[in-house]
Amino acid sequence: MFLKRCYSTSSKNWLSRQAKDPYCKAAKANQYRARSAFKLIQINDKYRIIRQNDVIIDCGAAPGGWTQVAAEKVSEKGLVIGVDLLPIDPIPNALLIQGNFLKASTQRSIYEKMDKRKANLVCSDMAPSFTGNHLADHARSMELCESALAFAEKVLKPGGTFVAKFLMGGTEVEFRRKLQILFTKVKTEKPDASRKQSTEGFFVALGYKVSKEKHM
Repeated sequence: MFLKRCYSTSSKNWLSRQAKDPYCKAAKANQYRARSAFKLIQINDKYRIIRQNDVIIDCGAAPGGWTQVAAEKVSEKGLVIGVDLLPIDPIPNALLIQGNFLKASTQRSIYEKMDKRKANLVCSDMAPSFTGNHLADHARSMELCESALAFAEKVLKPGGTFVAKFLMGGTEVEFRRKLQILFTKVKTEKPDASRKQSTEGFFVALGYKVSKEKHM
């Protein structure tokens, strides 16, 4: 009885949703660390953005679901680097960095591990710490997209791909225009694995046009 009283109504509702969620069950069955792994799987099924021998940078990687998917799909000659402020348990065929992606020192660590190779894919599942104010959360999510894109411009090879999560709120239209200048094709996706009530979406930008001014 004591344990039952420890759960708030919201906690009970969350536990109930998790138990009924087919993607939570599938993640457990496939040994993925998070249901979000299926978001990347579904995006990849549609656009084929991950191939053998690719170099992939996963920003905001914890607990590691996206990194797991990428590491499974590239060969041993490929390179997958997962980065997050939180620690991530080891993942086969992946290099992990604990650090704040927004800091120059963390990005230097990524460059070092890339060993002068260019990236085929920079993906970001980063999300802000939610405040409950949707406009503020949306604005912060777009700032994270901007940071991920600025990094991608430095490391992507010609024809590379950029994928980033955002919270819908209006100003994503401006960010999409920027992507359309830098990439040959830009799509907006909400995978089936995204919860229906979620306001998240994903930019999928294909065919990077190298910016010589920013490229390393």
